[in-house]
Amino acid sequence: MPRIGTRKLYYLLKDEFNNQGIKIGRDALFDYLRSESMLIKPKKKYTKTTNSKHWLRKYPNLMKETKAEYPEQYFVSDITYVKSRERTHYLSLVTDAFSRKIMGYHLSNDMSSENVVKALTMAIKNRITSSPLIHHSDRGLQYCSAIYQNKLAKKGIKPSMTDRYDCYQNALAERINGILKHEFLIYKCNTAKELEKLIKQSINIYNNIRPHLSLNMKTPNFIHNKKPEKLASLV
Repeated sequence: MPRIGTRKLYYLLKDEFNNQGIKIGRDALFDYLRSESMLIKPKKKYTKTTNSKHWLRKYPNLMKETKAEYPEQYFVSDITYVKSRERTHYLSLVTDAFSRKIMGYHLSNDMSSENVVKALTMAIKNRITSSPLIHHSDRGLQYCSAIYQNKLAKKGIKPSMTDRYDCYQNALAERINGILKHEFLIYKCNTAKELEKLIKQSINIYNNIRPHLSLNMKTPNFIHNKKPEKLASLV
């Protein structure tokens, strides 16, 4: 995790610091990394992947002013671009809103509905509950398509979408995209096959090893698999 944030880095290293007799606090670690030019500089690039100006039916925002209270209550989905030396590829992600666990993903060479729905198929396959589920996304053509909506309907999943063109209403999904791209997918792969392997490895590390600030430094998979009666004390 070469671009992990300093707060998470300190959380992972503090026991080892103590074992080695190194007295350093979180702020001192910030200062040290800054003095060595090792703090992470944010990357600001944006490529539009959403086409919401179409005639297909849009659905109301069912996540507005609500908060996920347990795993598999809300799934959030988004598409982002990732480049290899061959070409530009598109990564579709489906994330559990409560645990922040990436439930499904698919890398493709285009943003067709047939490819985007494969991430949803994986997410559904990886479910561990049968509780009612809402799927939230932007108003992109792929999510409004018949193939995507038919998949949701077949599995009894309610669709939810952002209001008009407000990207902040799908901020969690975009945040997960950003974490993968800016912390893990930082080196350009030669081929799509190499990129697929890197994405698989990165998602495994994200789900099972990387601590999450919003989860009190627990990992997404730990929270997702925790028994419901024990969740309240953890997040």
